[in-house]
Amino acid sequence: MTISAIIVDDEQLAREELKYLLDSAGGVEVVAQGTNGIEAVDLIEEHRPDLVFLDVQMPGLDGFAVIKRLVDRHAKAKDTEPLPQIVFATAYDQYAVRAFDVNAVDYILKPFDRSRVLQALERVRGRMSSGSPSNAAGGAAAPLPDSRIDALLKLIARPQASPQPAKLIVQTQNRLLLIDQADICYAAIDEGVIRVVTPAFEGQSKCRTLEELLEQLDPAVFWRAHRGFVVNLNHIREVVPWFKSSYQLRMDDKRQSEIPVSRAQTRRLRELFNL
Repeated sequence: MTISAIIVDDEQLAREELKYLLDSAGGVEVVAQGTNGIEAVDLIEEHRPDLVFLDVQMPGLDGFAVIKRLVDRHAKAKDTEPLPQIVFATAYDQYAVRAFDVNAVDYILKPFDRSRVLQALERVRGRMSSGSPSNAAGGAAAPLPDSRIDALLKLIARPQASPQPAKLIVQTQNRLLLIDQADICYAAIDEGVIRVVTPAFEGQSKCRTLEELLEQLDPAVFWRAHRGFVVNLNHIREVVPWFKSSYQLRMDDKRQSEIPVSRAQTRRLRELFNL
């Protein structure tokens, strides 16, 4: 079963990365791409796709406003054809992502992770084969009603309940060391193990995922430059141009480790350092 899909994102690199992942997954035909919310509404009505990957943060009409407009137009036109399934794409911090979970909304995080995109596709295929309504994760009905969108917006706007801890526990050999966040150069995950690197030593975090680790880190300082790496902006020694207009980050740890920057995060890197 081939799924027809539309990608809407104001970042060209993000659109290219997602299309690459969808093409490599197979069974998905990207019939159109849009750069803003207005285009999203028009493209959805023109192509009537099975699935829309919709960026949350876009100028003018954001992802939630797109859903509201589609629901309103459907209601006014008394259109009986179901709306497409929606998967939100977001670069929100981890607190905001919990709001998506609470409201049973399907989402993928930027920078995109191949396994997470494949998981979202499997959910879509499952709902299509069962004939259930579209959009919400776990088989909940969709499109999202206004009440759920409003609740989601309120949760995202709410400040975090508590600040991130100033120190973190890192295990090295048989010792559990308490370290300052500011001392962390970067963290990397490999086969489910998170390695934390400081100028003085390396250790392991007890966190199971980088998302879980990011919840404990200051979002103003730590940036997920790649799906497998989180870097401390204050410990970047050099930005190194790489192949095909990409970059690597040379850190200031003992090894002067080089961290790749994903294609989806290249624009953010340029914004951070005015490249």
